[in-house]
Amino acid sequence: MPADVFGPGYSFLPRNEILSFEEIVQVVRSVCPLGVRRFRLTGGEPLLRRGIDDLVGMLSAVEGVEDLSMTTNGVLLSHHAESLVLAGLKRVTVSLDAMDPMIFSAMNGVGAKVERVLLGISTARAHGLPVKVNCVVQRGVNDTEILPMARWAASQGLTLRFIEYMDVGETNSWRHEHVVSAQTILATLRREFRLVPLEAGHPGETAMRFQFGDGPAEIGLIASVTMPFCCGCSRLRLSADGRLFTCLFSAKGHDIRAMLRDGASHAELRSFIVGLWRERDDRYSELRGTTVRPKAEMSYLGG
Repeated sequence: MPADVFGPGYSFLPRNEILSFEEIVQVVRSVCPLGVRRFRLTGGEPLLRRGIDDLVGMLSAVEGVEDLSMTTNGVLLSHHAESLVLAGLKRVTVSLDAMDPMIFSAMNGVGAKVERVLLGISTARAHGLPVKVNCVVQRGVNDTEILPMARWAASQGLTLRFIEYMDVGETNSWRHEHVVSAQTILATLRREFRLVPLEAGHPGETAMRFQFGDGPAEIGLIASVTMPFCCGCSRLRLSADGRLFTCLFSAKGHDIRAMLRDGASHAELRSFIVGLWRERDDRYSELRGTTVRPKAEMSYLGG
C-alpha cells in the first residue's frame, strides 16, 4: 500500500460497510457443500482486524472447512501466533521480500523492521504453526536477495516461494522490465543448490515446487507473468466489503453483501456463487499486453 496513496489522511471504509464475522461465516457455510475445502484469510493485513482470532475460531468450526490458513506481513504475528493456533488456524504464509534490513525497509515504506517479521515466524513455529514465506522479486530492487533468502530458508527448514512481480492494481508503477522471470530465479538458485522437482501438492497448485536436496526445506516458483495459469485457477476472493472476485486482476466484484443483509438463504447464496463461477471468463494473465483495464489493488483483494 504505497504511502503516498494510503497516507495518514486516507479515508478507509466505515465499519458498517465491512462484512461482519457472521456474514463471512455465512458465505463459507454456503460454499462448503459445493466441495470448497480450503480457505485463506488475507488482507491488506488480516492481523489488524480486531478480533481476528475469533473469526478463525468461527471458521474452523464450520463443517467442511479442512484447511484454514492466513497470509500476513508478519509484523504482528508474534502477538497472535498462540491464539491463532488455539483457534484452529492450520498454516500461515508470511510476506518477506528481503533479509537485508535496508532493502526490507525501503520496500515496505512504513518503517517496519525485518527483525519483527523474523520474530513472528519463529514464534509461530514455536507454537506448532507451519510457516511458508512468500518473496516477490523485483529487478533492481531485491533481486540480490534471491540467494540470501534461499540460504536462510534452507537453514531454517522453511518453505519459500519466489513470486514474479505482477501488475496488480494501479499504484505499484509496474513495468514488464521490472519482472525477474521464474526461470531466471531458478537458474540463480541452481548455482548454489541441488533442487529436486516435487509433484503438485493439490489441484490448482500455482507453484513449481522443488526440494532442497535431502533437507526439509522447499522452494517454489510462481510464474504468473511468464507462464500464466488462468485455465487452472480455482480461487474465488471475497473482499472485506462483500464483493466476490473471480480474478485477482478484476476491477469490480460482484456484490453479495446486499444478499446477505436482505436475508438470503444458504441455497440462494450458493446458487448465486455457482452462476457467477460458471460464467467467468477471466484470462487477464494470458492476455497481458493485449488488453488494458483498471484493476483492484492487491491490498483490497489479497494474494
